[in-house]
Amino acid sequence: MSRTNGELVLQVEGLRKSFGDNEVLRSIDLSVPSGGVVALVGPSGSGKTTVLRSLNGLEIPDGGRITFNGGPAVDFGGGVPKRQIAALRDRSAMVFQHYNLFPHMTVLENVIEGPVQVQRRSRAGAVSDAEALLARVGLAEKKDQYPHELSGGQQQRVGIVRALALKPTLLLFDEPTSALDPELVGEVLSVIKELADEDWTMVLVTHELAFAREVATEVVFMDGGVV
Repeated sequence: MSRTNGELVLQVEGLRKSFGDNEVLRSIDLSVPSGGVVALVGPSGSGKTTVLRSLNGLEIPDGGRITFNGGPAVDFGGGVPKRQIAALRDRSAMVFQHYNLFPHMTVLENVIEGPVQVQRRSRAGAVSDAEALLARVGLAEKKDQYPHELSGGQQQRVGIVRALALKPTLLLFDEPTSALDPELVGEVLSVIKELADEDWTMVLVTHELAFAREVATEVVFMDGGVV
């Protein structure tokens, strides 16, 4: 079963990254079609998260190219202009392993921060979108609470809503359930599965192999910095 239409959203070619003498990525090629869900799996230290962070411009590779359909083709290896990195971030949104919510902001304020401050959308429109998204994941009544008042599973669902509020071309998930207690994992995976069923284009780093097999259109196994 394939939900994809064949049109590539993302093309990664020859991605390389070292930290000191540690060569983390050794030439990664990856393509993500529209509506596709690519799961990156493999042992710890194999480079999965570094690939994901490179797609969002949080990590700057030493070499290779990342191309978004209808957007930037970013060649690494020289000085990469900040506007090209910003263009990568404009088209993708990350859901982090440890939620990364702002503790001093309410749930609603966390969700609208990016649309209002970064994308310069109207506050009224951002609030309306945020309230609809929070209702969708069962958190409408939590909008005025602070992160410390929520369970881990609820915080991660807010993290997903915060990413969706940016209306990205590509959703990135960095082991979204690894920090959760086992009984909370299911509620987060069910939200991700719903997004996959709605043809969101995603790259997912996960250790949940059964889930990867269920939800992914392609599973990419990494080890030692190579596919």
